[in-house]
Amino acid sequence: MVFLNYGDVPISNNLAETAIQPFVVGRKNWLFCDSVKGAESNAIVYSLVETAKVNGIEYYEYLMLALSMLPYLGKSPAHEELEKLMPWHPAVRHREHIRK
Repeated sequence: MVFLNYGDVPISNNLAETAIQPFVVGRKNWLFCDSVKGAESNAIVYSLVETAKVNGIEYYEYLMLALSMLPYLGKSPAHEELEKLMPWHPAVRHREHIRK
């Protein structure tokens, strides 16, 4: 019902459904995850990949960058530090090797 009040909100959620389609198809493959932590980690990485795709970033190179930087942030990095690793952050977008 939000689209009735805001004209820029699309009526359908086709973009979201298309983005999660590979995850839904692969769900049977991940049915027997060894642990809850493993399933959570899988969901986090999948979310990062899809976010990179939507932001026009080469997702493999982006994951290599983000996962190589995370150990240097410690066990509980601040929100501001994690924000610097997001695909929309200028520090990430300006890297030549990860742009499509």
